[in-house]
Amino acid sequence: MTVTRSELEAGYTLSQADRAHFRQHGFVKLKNVLSPETIAAYEPEITGKVIELNTQHLPLAERDTYGKAFLQVTNLWQHSERVLEFVSSPRLARIAAQLLGVQSVRLYHDQALYKESGGGVTPWHADQYYWPFATDRCVTVWVPLQETPMEMGPLSFAAGSHTFEHGRDLPISDESERVLQNALAEQEFPEVSEPFELGEVSYHLGWTFHHAPPNTTDVPRRVMTVIYVDATMEISEPVNDAQRNDLSWMPGTQPGDVISSPLNPVLY
Repeated sequence: MTVTRSELEAGYTLSQADRAHFRQHGFVKLKNVLSPETIAAYEPEITGKVIELNTQHLPLAERDTYGKAFLQVTNLWQHSERVLEFVSSPRLARIAAQLLGVQSVRLYHDQALYKESGGGVTPWHADQYYWPFATDRCVTVWVPLQETPMEMGPLSFAAGSHTFEHGRDLPISDESERVLQNALAEQEFPEVSEPFELGEVSYHLGWTFHHAPPNTTDVPRRVMTVIYVDATMEISEPVNDAQRNDLSWMPGTQPGDVISSPLNPVLY
């Protein structure tokens, strides 16, 4: 465990090409960010907490499109010291700060996204639709906890779409999949859809449009994510119900405040 913890605290060398790719395309995939040993050390605890805390018990056939896309369990770090070690990793947070070009980042929240065997598509969307942030300096690290071939439903990105404002008012839905599939193709944002090696992770901006294919394998696609924000990020006035609900991730704060609640510690 000492070895894996030290990896979570160690630096990772971002190339100039990695940084340029992120600036230009709104996302970047990075190989060998975590070793197989580190993933193996934390995956059972993360998966155990997903099983324990999951509240979705409807059969797949009875769920809506969002419900079929994945099991979503948030802020696992509050329920496990082991998960807290993973989520608060200085290695992962430092990469986020460097890609965003900011001095410091804090935690917004974590999310486990487990696409079950037979789980459906994750429709096209931009995460920042859900977040009441004053700027675009927010990024998600997407950490698969297994090798993720195309059949398992890896994350796919519309390269450069972080500059595209059409469709930012659409939640994850059948409508967002249909409207954005057409709009992104018309604007010629290339779709980057590739498998993930074990230890490979991606970072994407809040306004980068992405989706994922279904999981046609007989095992769950296990993914842990952490959302980072510029440590000086201010809360904006919510513009939809989802953003109003998300104020609960920042207790004791209100629009105009810096996100600095006890649930949003500085990680780097």
